[in-house]
Amino acid sequence: MLQPTENILAKKIVALIIFIAIIFGGLFGSKFFQIKQAMSSRKAPPPPVVSTVKVAEQSWENNLSAVGNINPEKGIILSNEIAGLVSQIHFESGQTVSRGEILIELNSETDQAVLNGLLAEERLATIKFNRQAKLLASKATSLSSHDEARAVLDVAKTAVLAQQSRVSKKRICAPFDGVMGIRQVSLGQYLDKGQQIAPLVSLSSTLADFSLAERYLSQLHLGQTVSVQVQAYPSQTFIGKVQAINPGFDQRTRTIAVRAVIANPQYKLKPGMFADIQLTTSQPSAVLTLPETAVSYNTYGDSVFVVVKEATNTTVIQRSIKSGRRQHGRVEVLQGLTVNDSVVNEGHIKLRNGMPITIAQPTHTTTP
Repeated sequence: MLQPTENILAKKIVALIIFIAIIFGGLFGSKFFQIKQAMSSRKAPPPPVVSTVKVAEQSWENNLSAVGNINPEKGIILSNEIAGLVSQIHFESGQTVSRGEILIELNSETDQAVLNGLLAEERLATIKFNRQAKLLASKATSLSSHDEARAVLDVAKTAVLAQQSRVSKKRICAPFDGVMGIRQVSLGQYLDKGQQIAPLVSLSSTLADFSLAERYLSQLHLGQTVSVQVQAYPSQTFIGKVQAINPGFDQRTRTIAVRAVIANPQYKLKPGMFADIQLTTSQPSAVLTLPETAVSYNTYGDSVFVVVKEATNTTVIQRSIKSGRRQHGRVEVLQGLTVNDSVVNEGHIKLRNGMPITIAQPTHTTTP
């Protein structure tokens, strides 16, 4: 049984607990009321502002895309056929030269002296042969002596031709019109046989070499139009024609090599350039297109936000599409949309399916 003192203490503790509970209850109730009032007074965020675009019908050529390299139609590394000392240089690096123009001369004094001696021997052999011919006509010599003189003359002429060829090889000439590259020899330098002198490239026309998959073979033929773009001139397109198609496939990649020739009057295309190539396979046809910015690309497929105008507001519905080729910043729509469907062009990252939107500008069609 509790003593009077303990009974009083217990009552005080109970009263204190009730008092504390009342205080905390009031505080929590006041805070809850404030939060509820703030939530009820908070306005819903405005619909996101987006720009829209309509699906357009355009006429596109049927192309095959590929990547390739720019190569010279004519391009060599000049070298000497025989050894010698460089006595004269007639070109500078980067100079335009013509076919037959002398570029390098090697010292040919010794060879010229030998040639002079052989020419003298040829003249003597000619004199002896003519004398034998006259004597044979008068039957003052034998036929064998005449034939021997003729053989000596032929040997002398052959020796002269061989030495003249050796002397001419001491002059390295341009085999075709072109532009010289960086010179790799100097005046007075001794050149071993086959030493590199400088590149020579003809740039009036160039070649675009590329490969296509086996399934495209039936669409290839000579004379097809090829459009080429390079990174150095992104806004310019170079036009050429298919010149050759390899008769067989690469067994490792199952691709076929194709070569196109491209006019290059301003020398903008250089050998070794990386080329983005479009091969036209048929006449233009009507396709549905959108700007690439309107399409969301994901691992599970491509999609767009279609604009749905209702009586009270405008909303968007996310729709899957099947995309195709890409040209000039636009993408071909194969399935999922019809012409003049309005879709979100910019701002679709912040959208969700069924969300209301505000259109920033009137719906328009963007053409390339």
